Amino acid sequence: MSAPEVITADNLSRRFGGLVAVEDYSLVLRKDELVGLIGPNGAGKTTAFNLLTGIIRPTSGRIRIAGEDLTGKAPNVLARRGVARTFQNIRLFSDLSVLENIMCGAHMRYGASLFPTLFQLPAFRRAERVIEKRAMEISELTGLTHLTGQRAGDLSYGDQRRVEIARALASEPAALLLDEPAAGLNPSETETLVALIRGINRQLGTAVMVVEHDMRLVMGLCQRIQVLNRGRLVADGTPTEVQNDPGVIEAYLGTRRNGGANA
Repeated sequence: MSAPEVITADNLSRRFGGLVAVEDYSLVLRKDELVGLIGPNGAGKTTAFNLLTGIIRPTSGRIRIAGEDLTGKAPNVLARRGVARTFQNIRLFSDLSVLENIMCGAHMRYGASLFPTLFQLPAFRRAERVIEKRAMEISELTGLTHLTGQRAGDLSYGDQRRVEIARALASEPAALLLDEPAAGLNPSETETLVALIRGINRQLGTAVMVVEHDMRLVMGLCQRIQVLNRGRLVADGTPTEVQNDPGVIEAYLGTRRNGGANA
């Protein structure tokens, strides 16, 4: 049997005035899958991520999370249903510690309600203990235990990336979407990142989708790859299938296999 579907997108399109950013994009992301989303600059990759996570609403099409139609719902609704993401630009709370940043992600699952929080009631204190314990578990999984007391803004760029991923994981997502996680990393940091993503996918069973420009990373990491070009899906298959797909070659090189130029 196939693994359960976590995110299902059917013919998503998004238009900004006369500009078509994404057109008829479809996806089935299953539990345990590790999928890459690639394409030339301006292909619509980040727009697709923004649609899948509720940051922007589709002009047409629909999105289902674990079978529930959540088309047009806000990001917090999709997050509560199990969809977490990171962004191209790191968005940490720089003045908070690493542990406090990770705890922020766990509040969605374990935080106390407003009244106990405002008045520091026992329910709030119990929730905070649970959240801190969960954050420590995530820090161990992501190799950040030795950094939990440090100010997030003082960390190296690579460590900040890991903190951002750890904070997303603290919300216990069924699907984790990573937008260019290797951007700005050196080779050693990239190697650590790849090992972390594999560990998240294998140990937790979390479905992971990655937008990335580093083709070596994507081809070596992902089980399946989708390719966008000019907002449309031109390929969806294994790394080998995608590398040999004429539409992908044309999208990246601007040439057809028969040698004709693509004007």
